[in-house]
Amino acid sequence: MMLFQKILIFVAFLCPLIFFHELGHFFFARFFGVRVEVFSIGFGPKIFKYVKNGTQYAISIIPLGGYVKMFGDDPFSEVQLTDEEKSVAFNHKSKWARFWIVFGGPLANLILAYVLYVCLLTAGEKVPETKVGLVPENSALHAKGLRTGDVLTSLNGESIMSVDDFNMADNQIRTIGVKRLDQTVSLNIGMDMNEFMKEFKSVYSVVKKPVFVQADGKKYYASLNAGALSTDTSLEEIASQFKGTLFLYEYEEGETLTPKAGSEKKITSTQTDMLEALRAEGYYPVELLIRKVVDAKPADKAGIKVNDILVAYNGIKLTNFEDLRNGLQKLENGKEVTVDYLSGGKQFTKTVIPDVMQVEKESVKVIGVESGVEYVAPKLIVARAENFGVALTSAFKRTVDGVKTTFDGYMKLITRKVSLDNIGGPLAIGKVASDYFNVSLSMFFRLMAFISINLGVINLFPIPVLDGGHIVFLGIEALNGGPLSRRKLEFAQRIGVSVLFLLIFIALFNDITRLF
Repeated sequence: MMLFQKILIFVAFLCPLIFFHELGHFFFARFFGVRVEVFSIGFGPKIFKYVKNGTQYAISIIPLGGYVKMFGDDPFSEVQLTDEEKSVAFNHKSKWARFWIVFGGPLANLILAYVLYVCLLTAGEKVPETKVGLVPENSALHAKGLRTGDVLTSLNGESIMSVDDFNMADNQIRTIGVKRLDQTVSLNIGMDMNEFMKEFKSVYSVVKKPVFVQADGKKYYASLNAGALSTDTSLEEIASQFKGTLFLYEYEEGETLTPKAGSEKKITSTQTDMLEALRAEGYYPVELLIRKVVDAKPADKAGIKVNDILVAYNGIKLTNFEDLRNGLQKLENGKEVTVDYLSGGKQFTKTVIPDVMQVEKESVKVIGVESGVEYVAPKLIVARAENFGVALTSAFKRTVDGVKTTFDGYMKLITRKVSLDNIGGPLAIGKVASDYFNVSLSMFFRLMAFISINLGVINLFPIPVLDGGHIVFLGIEALNGGPLSRRKLEFAQRIGVSVLFLLIFIALFNDITRLF
């Protein structure tokens, strides 16, 4: 049932993108008087057909594309056409008309994205609030006054609703407004936009739940105030505001972990470091709890088990799982490491030799354990444009920014600045679409808008068989005074098909690799 639901969501996500792309070709073909023989959503055997005004409208069994078949679209056809047939044949139309017919598909995808953004901004959309995670004391933004747990509300005096609105800011970030607890604070930043975004991305990330575990396996939820339990508060926020007093509440296990209101434990300490204060009382961050042990890896061979708690490596106390991961990378290959851990309430020490694995073409040392870290689900807020005019301008800026982001992403793939492993196929798109649908409809439509932009941009690439390739051929035809020879055109088409199938193979290979 779950698989069937995901398939339906995928089809509901992809079909509008295909439909509007083909509708763009269809609209301009009809506008310039070209006879359209087939308008199909999908490829392969047709499961639905309907003929009207000489055009067959069809839905085919494979919903991974579509096509518009126009009369007279073969430039080398030897069939003699009458004057009446020439008047409705694609290749007997002007170059300007053929350009718009070809360009109509990508243009429709960009228009669809724009319309979706306008609707979302007008009706209101649920988006993750711009709440920052841990802001290190030695970071540039901390020096500017940004603190852990702040929520950005404005840039240069202009209100923002989500991270998407950053593209509306000037090239210089002069001031930002943040909500801090119950106060609104204005901070003088004075940073270049690119510099600010680089710094902000390093702190705008997933944050951890303030969950701790004892040696007996009991989990506790932390709060700075008695009875004031908030599932929106992160471990990073509580740690940054810790003043020596903390309240812990035992968790109830279930689909969601709910703190027991009657299980309060008060912790007081002279320590200023919250993690050290709790460690002294026997409470460890839940991320040090082992969620999974990989078979036949060093940890498994040493007898380390699921639900054991990591406490140190090579005598160095662990406060988070990242310390262990980073520490292992500093070791020489084949070097032993001692691991201290709690199991069944008792502490053990084992010596292991980390395995070396290749991840993203880099050598990574691992012992084969996964962290039990729990993350705070991003808080969704309803963001709405102030008026329809703002929605129109904001949607345009989002669309332009989406085009730039997509183009930059593909250029990084071409120049190998980004690995080809990042290419995703239908399985990856289907998973993300399903995940976004389960978060909120607005997130689902935001993703649809962005993928629509991707579809429009990639179709404009100068690859034969894509719309961009046809536009290049039209340009060559304009310069030569006539179309390419059959031999050259067929050679170009073969290259285009080869490139396209290579991209499809890489995408599907990556999908299958991620799946298994």
